[in-house]
Parts: sequence; structure tokens; C-alpha cells
Amino acid sequence: MAPEIEEVSAVSSPANDGGRSKVCTAAAYGDVDKLRELVEKEGRSVREADGAGYCPLQWAALNDRYVAAQYIIENGGDVNGKDCAGQTALHWSAVRGAIKIADLLLHHGAQLNSADMYGYQVTHVAAQHGQTAFLYHIISKWNADPDAADNDGRSPLHWAAYKGFPDCIRLLLFLDTDRIRQDKEGCTPLHWASIRGNFMACEELVRASKREDLMINDCTGLTPAQLAFRMNHPEVASFLANARKQLDKKCNQSNPWRRPFKFGFVPILWLIIIALLVIYTNSIVIAPSFPKLGAGSSILASSGATIAVAGLIMLYRCCSKDPGYISKNTHDLENVTDNEPLLKNVLNHPAFLSGNWSQLCTTCKIVRPPRSKHCSTCDRCVEQFDHHCPLLSNCIGKKNKWDFFMFLVLEVIAMFTTGAVALARLLSDPTAPSSFAAWLRHSGSRHFGTLFFVITDSWIFLGVAGLTVVQASQISRNITTNEKENAMRYSYLRGPDGRFRNLYDRGFRKNCFDFLINGYSVDIEYIEDSTDPEGIGMTDMTPPRTLSKNSRAYSFQW
Repeated sequence: MAPEIEEVSAVSSPANDGGRSKVCTAAAYGDVDKLRELVEKEGRSVREADGAGYCPLQWAALNDRYVAAQYIIENGGDVNGKDCAGQTALHWSAVRGAIKIADLLLHHGAQLNSADMYGYQVTHVAAQHGQTAFLYHIISKWNADPDAADNDGRSPLHWAAYKGFPDCIRLLLFLDTDRIRQDKEGCTPLHWASIRGNFMACEELVRASKREDLMINDCTGLTPAQLAFRMNHPEVASFLANARKQLDKKCNQSNPWRRPFKFGFVPILWLIIIALLVIYTNSIVIAPSFPKLGAGSSILASSGATIAVAGLIMLYRCCSKDPGYISKNTHDLENVTDNEPLLKNVLNHPAFLSGNWSQLCTTCKIVRPPRSKHCSTCDRCVEQFDHHCPLLSNCIGKKNKWDFFMFLVLEVIAMFTTGAVALARLLSDPTAPSSFAAWLRHSGSRHFGTLFFVITDSWIFLGVAGLTVVQASQISRNITTNEKENAMRYSYLRGPDGRFRNLYDRGFRKNCFDFLINGYSVDIEYIEDSTDPEGIGMTDMTPPRTLSKNSRAYSFQW
């Protein structure tokens, strides 16, 4: 593995070894004038190593000193020079994530697939240190191998899972790296994420996994869930166990014998609404046990039923309509060749150049627009994903949220109107006794259908009205249910201080106007700022340490 780094004060320098350390120190600090003095006046060599065996070009690469690295290369620096661990300057640039330095080295002939004494290539080192942007660049521009194996059979995905870098995992899974590759210990990336208790890493891996992936045993016969439990990570163990149940359920739902039930609770919901309309009509509107309705009351009673029917139409639209499924851009994929990675054709746009890796979908293999999410139930990505509604057996997203909200509003109005008419009919019965208990017995025996409707209508009204208020509140703030529940997981909903900040909220009036007129919330373009100035501070690098894994202890030892 690449040596571990730690920030130190500006007075720190490479190991003291006479004049040779002065060249390394000048390279580490990016002091080009000092380099010129040492090389051109004192005759020092840019290839001389310090006492630990590290060369000046490595120090310049580690500290992202582009001008110093360029000077060293122009004056004979060896871009493929290795230290005592077999690491080159390219390995050290991956520790920092120094993209410009890596380009400089590769343009001058650095070997992309050079491995150190542990078998680590540049992709391994980038994954070990969570340098997702560097990993993206080195794969998309230079065709680095994202699935290379080190001496222990571990790929960059193993390392990203072990270290707990979800963005790296998402990128590597998007590239179809082998998620079930087993190392010498029989561990897959999910095993290592479970050993360390990296919950978010497990989430990313499970999202792209099949049922069989969660059942793979390591050399000791343990699954990832069993390893998580043994290593005292109960939350991860519970998550993996539930994930396996969900995948089992999904496999059962794909059974041909279960296809008649693919509509879920929608038919039941339809039957409930229609049954209530029938009861309302027969037991309240035209019931002979009540006095005949007047003209005004007839209009009110019929309007309630009419609004309920309109709500049924909106229910049908909401269930049958595309919620905003995102399709793969086939035009981009037509240009993909065997010699060019998928990233070069799919991810070449500003959102990913700025490091917004949450837009990658590892299941659909697409670049999602902001605010989109992959629905595990529908197994599709949905634009402006709000939630998956089990009652409607459909997602609520950009293209059907207006229909869903109108369905809720119409049904709330219909239930309020019909409930008020039914209650008024019960209270207007001239034969009803004055005491409440006697009136309740009288209504139950003589107007059972009406009393049943009032109770059922009131119970459903409370739930639907509450949901309508919640949806209206979110629409007025231009935020989805998914964003509200998972706000801290989305970087665009956090300000510089880490607190909640909704960039899409343009004010109550504008949010409501956009939704009611356009049918969806209008988004603004969001690009995360990831600028990183050159020369971000002196970095000290300790000597590399060996890597091994104890099968019984399940831990990396450094």
C-alpha cells in the first residue's frame, strides 16, 4: 500500500542525508529557485534520493508541486524511478490526488500499470486514499485498469470497501468491476466492508448485488453478514440480513405465478373507493329512510360523488403514468469501443468533472440528473424521485407527482363533502332520539350504512388529509420526501457549515406556481465546487509498511 501521510508543519522536511535532502526538501516545498541553485550551481542531481530512499520527483508529486516536478523532469528526473518499496512518483501523486502531476508524468512516459512490491498499481493507491476524482481521471483519460489485482488478489474495489469510500465504490461499480472477486482469503469487497463496519460502503455494494452475492463464503465459511456480527457491527449485520430478505422477496416476485399480483394494492384501493361511493349513493343520497334532498343539498351531495370520481381518474393516471424513468443514453453508447472506457463517453460533462459522484447509478449504468434516485422496488432510476407508493404500486416522481397531489386533494375534498352530507343526514333524522347513546343505537339499527360510511370516511380522511398537508408543505419548499428523509446524505442539501440548505427553494409563491403550472418543481443547475489550489501544504510521508491479513482476526496489519 502507498505510505500513510500526515500533515506536518512547514519546517518538516525529508529525511536528513546531507546535501541530497536539500534537493528533496526543495522539491517537496515547490521551491524552484532553490532547485535551480542546487542543480545548476552546486551540481546536485535531481535523481538523488534522501536517506529513506525517496527521490525528489516523488516528493514533488506527493505535495502537488507541478512546476517543481516539471523542472525535475526537464533536468533528467526519472519518471519511472522507484523507491525501496517499488513505488514511483505516479503512485505518490495518487496519494494526494494530484491530477496535473499524474498527467505530467504520463505525458513524459511514466508506466501506468507499474506495480510496487505489494502489487499496488496507481488505481489501488487512489482507491486506498479515496481519491475518486483522480481515479476517474486516470481511468477515463489514460485507460487505467480499474479491476487490477494486487499480490493478495485484491482489486481497487476491495480497498475502497475496506477503507469506506462510497464515491470510489460507486465509480468502480459503474465501470462493471468484479464485485464478487475473492482475494486469497476468500473475501469479496462486501466481506471487507462488513469487517470494518462501513455501513455506507455496504449500502453501495448491496445496491448493485444479487442475492447470491450476499451468500458467498470466505475461506473460513462465513458470509458478510456473519462477519459483521462476529466483528461486533450489529447495524451492518442487520442491514445485510434484511437486504438478503428483500432480494429473496424480489426473486419471488419475479415468479410467473405472482404476475397477477403485480398491481399490488391498487385494485383494493379502487374497490374501497367504489364501494364507499355505492354506499354513499344508496344509503345517503337516495335512501328512503331519509327525507328527500332539496335542490341545494342535491347539488352538494352530487358534487361530492363527482369529485370522488375525478379523484379515481387521477388515481388511474398516477398508477399508469411513467413517473419519470430515466433511460440510458444509447447515442453515447454507440460510440463506445473496446479501447475506450465507458467513462470517456458517458461521464464527460461538468457535473462529474466537479466531483458530484452521487449522480452515478451503479445498477442502471447511467448518469442521473440531480435529485434523481434509483428505486429498488421498480429497479429503475426516477427523476425528481419523491417516494415509492406501495398503495399505488408505482413511484412518485417528476412526471406523475402533479397527478398524485391532485388525487390527494380531490379525494380529501370528496371525503369532506360526502362525510358532511352523511353526517347532516343522520342529524336531520326527525325520528332520532335526543340522547347520544340512544341516537347511536337508533342510527346503527336504522341507518347502518350511513353510520358505517361516516366512521370509515372519517378514519380515511384523517390519514389522506395528513399526507396531503405533508405533500403541500414539501411542494411549497421545493423538496421531495426522499430529500427530506435523507437530507444529510446529499451534499447539495448541506451548506459550508454542514447544516441543511435547500438550493432549490425559490420561495413559497414561486415554488407553488412552478409546480401547479408546469406539473413539477423547476430545478436549478447545481455543480459542486471542488477547486483545489496548487500547493496545499507540506506533506510528510512515512516509510511504507507491509500488508498482511490474519484470517482469524480479520484485520489488515500495517
